[in-house]
Amino acid sequence: QVQLVESGGGLVQSGGSLRLSCAASGRTFNTYTTGWFRQAPGKEREFVAAIIGSINLGVNSTYSADSVKGRFTVSRDNVKNTVYLQMNSLKPEDTAVYYCAALRYYSGDYYSVGAYDYWGQGTQVTVSP
Repeated sequence: QVQLVESGGGLVQSGGSLRLSCAASGRTFNTYTTGWFRQAPGKEREFVAAIIGSINLGVNSTYSADSVKGRFTVSRDNVKNTVYLQMNSLKPEDTAVYYCAALRYYSGDYYSVGAYDYWGQGTQVTVSP
């Protein structure tokens, strides 16, 4: 069982930056593939970025959606049991609730909501024009 707690959301102007944190319980969190998703009002939850866990081939490989590539970076601190999402050059269309999620047995699908086993409660990110 893994419990995830996101933090770091807030209100920022267009072009600004935020760093989201996903703190996890459990000593084996570094073995989980961790993803970031977001959901804007009236829209489906969508993939943002993911980092592959150490139990899998391609450990610490990262992937990101085309809409955030070059602006968002996902990373992991195994000592702190935390995964981060650094968001730069934020745009109003990045406004959403951001969720982190953990996947125990990665089989190549890091981008589907249904692939993940555990979810955090979400943190609001609002980007003003």
